[in-house]
Amino acid sequence: MGQQVHVVEAVGIGRGLPVTDNVHVMTPPPDDARTGTISCVAEPPSAAPAERPGWRRETTVFLTSQTISLFGSILVQCAIMWHLTLTTKSGSVMALAVVFGFLPQAVVSVFGGVWADRLNRKVLIIGADAMIATATLALALLMLAGAHDLWLIYVALMIRSVGAGVQIPAVGALLPQIVPTDKLMRVNGINSTIQSAMMLVAPAAAAAVYANSTIIAVFFIDIVTAAIGIGLLSLLAVPRQVHHEVAGGARAGYFDDLVGGLRYATSHAFVRWLLTLYAVVFLLGVGPSYLTPLMIVRTFGTEVWKLTANEIAFSVGMIIGGALLATWGGVKNRVAMIVAATLALGALSVALGLSTHLFVFFGFQLIVGLAVPFFGTTSMTVLQETVEPEMQGRVFGFVGIVTAITMPIGMGVFGPLADRFTVESVLVASGVVMLLVVATAVALPSGHRAMAAAHEHAQV
Repeated sequence: MGQQVHVVEAVGIGRGLPVTDNVHVMTPPPDDARTGTISCVAEPPSAAPAERPGWRRETTVFLTSQTISLFGSILVQCAIMWHLTLTTKSGSVMALAVVFGFLPQAVVSVFGGVWADRLNRKVLIIGADAMIATATLALALLMLAGAHDLWLIYVALMIRSVGAGVQIPAVGALLPQIVPTDKLMRVNGINSTIQSAMMLVAPAAAAAVYANSTIIAVFFIDIVTAAIGIGLLSLLAVPRQVHHEVAGGARAGYFDDLVGGLRYATSHAFVRWLLTLYAVVFLLGVGPSYLTPLMIVRTFGTEVWKLTANEIAFSVGMIIGGALLATWGGVKNRVAMIVAATLALGALSVALGLSTHLFVFFGFQLIVGLAVPFFGTTSMTVLQETVEPEMQGRVFGFVGIVTAITMPIGMGVFGPLADRFTVESVLVASGVVMLLVVATAVALPSGHRAMAAAHEHAQV
């Protein structure tokens, strides 16, 4: 599959990362807030809430700010991964880049989810974006001074990952504050299409800059796009989110919020099921996808245009997939669509590994890109629709934790294997295991019950 930035951005918005029917969102009773537990029994659907005046303008401003910021982020992600691939040709180096780039996010997301439910989400996004841009600026200045040690890149990746741990839960929870519930699927589909277009344009721009200048020039472009994105986001007026209160009108403590979020995630059928599925996809699918640039370099040649074409093929597929969701909306059974997309990603990993011709490989990459929105956009939309607004920051934080832990573990296993075996064999093996795990989970009686419960929650 494509580089890590693709799938990560597909399930989030902005610099941190990888997005119907109207679903009623219930408010938990006061007793639940006091005990830190949240009821998973939905109330009967009521009339759809009135649309906020100006929500289209606010959504446009928000998506524009995140798209510009995303453009710079993709430039940096592509440039760093290409730089490491071309200068080291080492699967172990690539694995370390993944570990440093995502494990800090997993740690910070524990706190980031609670912050997103307690603090101003817009401020959190702006602060995280500024921190990421500052780290990029520091790396650019150090490299201008002649420092090119790998550990400097790893430190920059760690800081960017910390920013993602703060930003991703806030971004995932902020959009439903602006967009009416019954418009979320189409807005997310539009956003996925826009992001995919950026993923088509940005790698080409990164290749042009990287081939004709240096990686430092890419870093400075990223800093400029961050400044523009922050400026636009600062203009946005975001409604204040509702907070839980305990007896006497006092707000629940930070630890109470964290424990309540954990209880919610483990007791809510759809959230629990989806987190498990994310772990499988990011462990066996996204992790090994980091190796596709390495496969191209080893098997098909070291020309930068080939790495660029790899990104473009994936991005074109995502544009098609996002556009389909924006116009069609997908099948009524969202859970079945998510499972089908997961199986398709496993099969396509096998197909990529068996590809012996470069353009056949690119063709499969395009299909992978098409499948990703049907997994990422659909699952995140259903989360936005079914999870209470005051719990969304924590839930998206847990999604970030799962993806940030499982992806480095997958790369930590498959990266070194790629130094002992061919990348092709690693992709085939990971795809086969992914297919077996998902098929077994679906076929087991417990899997049937979990899917039925998840479908029930998704359709409430």
